[in-house]
This record gives sequence, structure tokens and C-alpha cells, in this order.
Amino acid sequence: MATIKDIANECSVSIATVSKALNGHDDVAERTKDYIIETARKMGYTPNAQARALKTHRTYNLGVLFSDQAGSGLTHSFFSRVLDSFKVYVENLGYDITFIGPRFGNQSLTYLEHARCRNFDGICIVCVDSFEEPEIAELAEAGYPFVTIDYAYPGFPAVLSDNKAGMIALTEHAIEMGHTDIAYIYGDRSQVTNDRVMAYKETLEKYGIAPNPAYFVSGRYVNTDLAEEITNKLLSLPKPPSCIIMPDDFAAIGGMNAIAKRGLRIPDDISIIGYDGSKIAEVVRPPLTTFRQHADRMGKEAARRLISDIKKEPRENRVLTVSGELILGGSVKKLN
Repeated sequence: MATIKDIANECSVSIATVSKALNGHDDVAERTKDYIIETARKMGYTPNAQARALKTHRTYNLGVLFSDQAGSGLTHSFFSRVLDSFKVYVENLGYDITFIGPRFGNQSLTYLEHARCRNFDGICIVCVDSFEEPEIAELAEAGYPFVTIDYAYPGFPAVLSDNKAGMIALTEHAIEMGHTDIAYIYGDRSQVTNDRVMAYKETLEKYGIAPNPAYFVSGRYVNTDLAEEITNKLLSLPKPPSCIIMPDDFAAIGGMNAIAKRGLRIPDDISIIGYDGSKIAEVVRPPLTTFRQHADRMGKEAARRLISDIKKEPRENRVLTVSGELILGGSVKKLN
């Protein structure tokens, strides 16, 4: 089995440089770090976890707290991409990840109790139903380093998607295409949803369009059945909308099903808009107009900030907002 000395010889660098690269230190150039990590992988280098823990006073084990009201879990394309990017980044630095759940074997545990059992170095918190719940506050008060995704928890690093900008871009595009009767099926209530709802209403008002309460309907993320049901109700209104903004690309499939079953065509008879910029938006016909969130960058930046906090490194930019981009498909009709 290869040793750090073997890797140093192969890469023509010092043993100290190899050690720093494998432990994620920032004073090694990214290109050199990547080369050393890849060489170590090819040579079959495996660090001794117990020895490393004694030396560094860290376990190199990270917790991931992930729960969502929709119950979609890792089938949700956006969050699965965020977490996959997070996982790849931390594993390249020698960290393992463990999901935090309400149970540990046969025991029911709080988040803090689970974290103590696993002796995590830090925690990544994603899509929690309520960041105000006492168990999250317990983690913060216990001093655990953690990073949040799509929510800014006071005093801790966070990576956010620019949800307001995304909804503004989509609503403005519909208006620019001549639509004024724009419905919005919003997802489960959260900070993300609140930001999108506010942006939708403010954009309509900015262009002198009074929000129609009948066009503003509570739905759920990644739920095609409910999206289909709500779309049917919207299309049955005395004055149906000319454009419907869906909670996400996956839910949009439900809306498309409802439209097809009525013998209507997209966008000739009704326009539809998604959110997330997932692969689904590209493969459906017509392709969805949507807003792409850069999930890969969000996961990587969350990992970078968490590990920086674990190592007690100073970082000025504690909260990072990651912008996205409007993707124009063929699902929005240009009105006269």
C-alpha cells in the first residue's frame, strides 16, 4: 500500500505538501492539490483514520441533515445534484458523510444526540422543514460547525440560490411575451417559497398587473398528481390563465398531462413555465422555459465553507448567493 512518502516521490513534491493537499489546506495551489489527490487515488493510498484523528483531533466524518415536506428525498433532482457535488468535494479531501435521521438503531435521537453519537466534525443542513425548530438551535448552541443551503442561519455560513431573481426572470419573460393572466402554483411553504412568492407578486405589480387570487394556488414541489389536479382547476375557471408557472420542472409534467387530456396544446392554447433547469425540462415536448439553478456550484461552495469553518479559517464571504439563468424553451407563446 502506498505511503505519503511514495506519493511525494511520484509527484516530485515534499511530504509536507502531500500531507497538506490530502488534508485540504489552502496554502497548496488547487492544481497541485488536485494532482496529488488524483495520484494518491491511483496509487491506492488509504489514510489511517485512527491515526489521523489522533493527530488532527478530527474524525473526518460529516453529517448531512436532509428532510423535505414533499418527501421526495434524493429523487429531487435539484437537491440530489447539490448533495452529490457536496459529497464529491468532501470525499476528495478524505471526509466521509453520514445522513442524520431521527433514529440511531432502535433509539430515537435528537439531531444533537445523533451528532454526538457519530462525533461529526461538522454538518450540512439542507431543505429542513423549519430552520426555527428547537433541534436546529440545539446544534448551533452546542457549537457544531454547520453550513445551510437555501437558508441563512444567523452566524453560520450559507449558500443560497437566488430565488427572487429566478422568479422575477420567469414572470418578466411571461409579461414580455404578452401575458397578463399569469397563474402561479407555489410549492411547500419555506424561505425559498416565500422569496419566490414575493418576487412573483412584486413583478406583476411592477408592470401594473393586479395579482388575481384565483391564479395563486398552493401546491407541492415534485408532485405531478397535485400539479395536474390544480392545473385542471385553473383551466376550468370562467377566465383561465394564459400562462401557468409551476413549482418546479418535475411538477410541470403533471400540468402538461392535464393540458394534454383536455385536448389542448402547449404553447398554442396555454403556456407553461417550470423551475430548476433540470434535464426533464430539456426532454419534454415542447422543451420547458425554466430557470436553471446551479446546484453543482452550490454543493461545492457549501462543502468549501463548512470545511473552512471546521478548520477555523477566517472567511469574509459567509453567505454566498449563487445566481442562475433563464432557459428559454418552447412552452411560452408570444401573444399579440
